[in-house]
Amino acid sequence: MTHRYCGRDFSAQDLHQIVDLIAQAPELSRTALSQRVCQQLRWLKPDGGLKEMSCRVAMLRMQEDGLIALPRARAANFDTRRAPVATAATDPQCEITQRVDRLGRLEFLPVRSDMKRDSRLWNEYIQRYHYLGYTPLSGAQLRYFVAIDGQCVALLSFGAAAWKTAPRDQFIGWSDTKRRQHLHRIVNNARFLILPWVRSQGLASKILGRMARQLPGDWQSRYGYRPVLLETFVQSDRFRGTCYQAANWIPVGQTRGRGKLDVNHEHTLPVKDIWLYPLEKSFRQQLTA
Repeated sequence: MTHRYCGRDFSAQDLHQIVDLIAQAPELSRTALSQRVCQQLRWLKPDGGLKEMSCRVAMLRMQEDGLIALPRARAANFDTRRAPVATAATDPQCEITQRVDRLGRLEFLPVRSDMKRDSRLWNEYIQRYHYLGYTPLSGAQLRYFVAIDGQCVALLSFGAAAWKTAPRDQFIGWSDTKRRQHLHRIVNNARFLILPWVRSQGLASKILGRMARQLPGDWQSRYGYRPVLLETFVQSDRFRGTCYQAANWIPVGQTRGRGKLDVNHEHTLPVKDIWLYPLEKSFRQQLTA
């Protein structure tokens, strides 16, 4: 019998290996344990790195299902899930109302993983001004500040694609096997925030257009492969997706308004429009090969 967690099937033998590893090395932290499990089971990212974040989530779910017993979680020095507190660093700035063609040059500044101050600042802006607030991304991800003449005007983040969504998968022509094989080649635009004091006509679509040209190279530099398709989900009762349409993204349908744990098929989440942007003309061939 197999059990599926985080997109991977775990056989009875896999589970025995995890149980044995916990028994043989009870002093391991959960982080170290996830690294060992990834090494033993060869659970790797496309760039060869360990899928330790997915592994940690998978093991928590195994424990909830009574399959394993994890070592007690150790106290951390800080809680990465804690909502950032607003400071003067993200207070409103001078209004920008000129049309985009009258603005200065856009700068796209990646948030470096080794620059904690920039990371905290990005999180704080998103928590303070994005309607969904800040939630940590897991797995492969890139975050950006967008600046004009040194002033931050927008923020974006990109991360792992949705595991399964019928309109997207039908648009691509995916089977379950091909989806599992190639899902990492799709990147999700998880957050896009134009700061509220920036009201420049055409700015949002210009940012999306520039971002689509820059992201593939940045992603390859960080993770060793190029994505071929972007996706995003726009809450239909709040937004019309006008900037995505203006940037030539393609609407392919809507979500059903159900979460991953909605086993009773109750519509408990907002319905969202699904938009896609091909980064390469041959995206279908590459995703179905």
